[in-house]
Amino acid sequence: MGEIAAAVPEQRSTGHARIPHVPGFAKRTPAGATDSPKERGKALRGRVPRSTHDTLSLAADRPDAVRAVEESSRDRVPELAPIRVGRMTASPFAFLRGSAGLMAHDLVGSPVTGVGAQICGDAHAANFGLYGDARGRLVIDLNDFDETVFGPWEWDLKRLATSLVLAGRETGASEDTCRAAAFDTVGAYRRTMRLLARLPALDAWNAIADEELVSHTDARDLLGTLERVSEKARNNTSARFAARSTESVTDTEGGGRRFVDAPPVLRRVPDEEAAAVAASLGAYLKTVSEDRLPLLARYAVHDVAFRVVGTGSVGTRSYVVLLLDHRGEPLVLQVKEARPSALLPHLPAVGFPDAAPDHEGRRVVMGQKRMQVVSDILLGWTTVDGRPFQVRQFRNRKGSVDATALTPDQLDDYGRMTGALLARAHAHSADPRLIAGYCGKNEELDEAIAAFAVAYADRTTADHTDLVKAVNNGRIAAERGV
Repeated sequence: MGEIAAAVPEQRSTGHARIPHVPGFAKRTPAGATDSPKERGKALRGRVPRSTHDTLSLAADRPDAVRAVEESSRDRVPELAPIRVGRMTASPFAFLRGSAGLMAHDLVGSPVTGVGAQICGDAHAANFGLYGDARGRLVIDLNDFDETVFGPWEWDLKRLATSLVLAGRETGASEDTCRAAAFDTVGAYRRTMRLLARLPALDAWNAIADEELVSHTDARDLLGTLERVSEKARNNTSARFAARSTESVTDTEGGGRRFVDAPPVLRRVPDEEAAAVAASLGAYLKTVSEDRLPLLARYAVHDVAFRVVGTGSVGTRSYVVLLLDHRGEPLVLQVKEARPSALLPHLPAVGFPDAAPDHEGRRVVMGQKRMQVVSDILLGWTTVDGRPFQVRQFRNRKGSVDATALTPDQLDDYGRMTGALLARAHAHSADPRLIAGYCGKNEELDEAIAAFAVAYADRTTADHTDLVKAVNNGRIAAERGV
């Protein structure tokens, strides 16, 4: 027996050497390694000093405000263009909301670290808000992803900081207050990223629950406003929208309900168009999580209407689809055209590939899922007459804070809260250790981006003035107050 044992080589564990690197997972980091994500982030400061983020360098071929609006309106519904222009003339903040592509054009001249993340692409102050989760509880997060791409995280942060300056100016806040709001927005982003970098990966992924946001960002002055918005959001449902926007139809028409014309915002569509939208829901079902299919199977499609939405989105093809269950209770889906991201043409100039997706609706949906902590359970995509669309619940207990109606103390709080939310969203696709290493402990980045935000807010105000003049001179048509 001893001879047999002696003839068999001793089997010893070789530790990590036994397990090769598995693609899709991180590579093992030897103990004491100095090339950590945090150190790589710090090293980026030598190539891109944080102080240089105050730079606003406009290209010689920059389009003027009117040409930028006209270019961004290409291939939209032509008769809705005046509504879009009218909404953008309301204020400089409204102009910013409709000009994500123009700002991306201008950001090409600003420094970037080359660190990529799934970015919103349109992270202004009005694109954060409340919505319902699968159990009807309210959550707060980014809530608009039409322009989402993989790109430089700095672009989202600079757009958000600029929007706080413009929102503050609209409320009549002082310039010091507006700049402070932008400064604290960046500071909250930086501090939140540093917090996430210190946590275990799973804890960081789920960190900063909504109930912790106010204490984390010291946004106590915002509590009353958030409570009022929450109360309103709880009533912002498909049932409430359907009660106001539909009417009963007789049995000879198949029973149920149908949309009522309310032009120009809501209008019925020809039968052929309605049928094409309804038929596209078959393809949509293939993009929804399989466990949701039994739920959708309990609804019947009753009607389709066209509905104008947003500011930057005006002119895109957007439909509402009325579904009714066995009790006649409504669920409304939005089927919204997914156009190519306005940022896409500008990414190669800053080192990010111009990678057109296979389906723009899928780009929007997957970008949203990558950035949000909790997403709409019925998100999906489809194609109508060769055009890509995203599909989602309509009026899913949505609510938003009007940043242009906040007091100075609330503006600062709102800036910190949205800055923290943006950091949380970016950290789902970018390593927070890398971004935190670059941002650092001091306020150098906060100062620089606050200065940029003020400068770009001035530029946006000038663009808005030019657009208003062009409308008044008859160069471009606008329908105001719609």
